[in-house]
Amino acid sequence: MSGLSNLLILLANVVNIALTVYIWIIVIRALISWVSPDPYNPIVRFLYRITEPVLRPVRRILPISGMGIDFSPLIVILIIYVLRIFLVKALIQLAFQFG
Repeated sequence: MSGLSNLLILLANVVNIALTVYIWIIVIRALISWVSPDPYNPIVRFLYRITEPVLRPVRRILPISGMGIDFSPLIVILIIYVLRIFLVKALIQLAFQFG
């Protein structure tokens, strides 16, 4: 395999790991939101700061006013799964084309 091929496989693995970690961060944030967390806790602030820029646009699209349940974490996780499948697979296929 060439150097470019190895680099693309490495990039695919890094993207896969980063997206997986972000999914877990969203899951943890959703679980924490059920227990009324302390908003001044540094961990809670970190979780909100890192997930809110992604969840907020989804909330604007979804009508949550009448339901009382926030489905935005679920929608974002589904989008990330689809992104993982297509992006990581495309990078690996591209790596084998250069290999």
